[in-house]
Amino acid sequence: MGAERDTERDTDRGAKRDAEQDAERDAGAGEAAAAEDLLYGVIRRLWPLHRTVVRAVERELADTGLTAGEHALLDALHTEGPRTVPQLARGMGLDRQPVQRRVNHAAELGLVVTAPNPAHRRSSLIRLTAEGTAAIRGIQQFEATELRRRLADLPAADVRTALHVLDRLGEEFRHLANGSHVPREETDSQGSQDSRDSRINEGSNDGNGSIGNDGTPDGRGGRPAPAPLMHEGRSGE
Repeated sequence: MGAERDTERDTDRGAKRDAEQDAERDAGAGEAAAAEDLLYGVIRRLWPLHRTVVRAVERELADTGLTAGEHALLDALHTEGPRTVPQLARGMGLDRQPVQRRVNHAAELGLVVTAPNPAHRRSSLIRLTAEGTAAIRGIQQFEATELRRRLADLPAADVRTALHVLDRLGEEFRHLANGSHVPREETDSQGSQDSRDSRINEGSNDGNGSIGNDGTPDGRGGRPAPAPLMHEGRSGE
């Protein structure tokens, strides 16, 4: 009898353990599904948000002669410092041609100029002029005032979380766009794709301040990185 009771207790404990494991698996699957739904929610909101931001920026710039895309160009130069056209294109997630058009128009307005590039003789740097710096600072001051007024109730921690999620989405969708199936850890250990692209995608300068499309022999460079959400879109080109 004692042996039978021990067997029954072992059976009961095994069944309980199996039930607990099943419950944990079900909970994990439920959490994964919930996270997936939330991610889809984020992705579905990105494009409408992007378009709304572009329209708001275009309205803000109505009397400046700038497009939303040129605002993004000036903002990138103000934030990152002088850059080549290929570097700007990668950072903005665009092909070189639309970025070159923005640079050319900004130069016509006296907001940017080309400068020698110590690292690459055939690819000039684009830098802000004093007028360009004043223009982007004035716009940013207005934007900062509006952000403080309209979004003062958002905790900084929430904004940091949003930035983390957007950065991760951008990273994974960049791999997807490039057809890469390499896990993120392996990509990190082998060096970033952007660093490899930067070595092959420096454009050439034709000697008159207009920077060419690509520095590679066959004219094909790597694809640009995902764009920041702010100010991008066809209407801003």
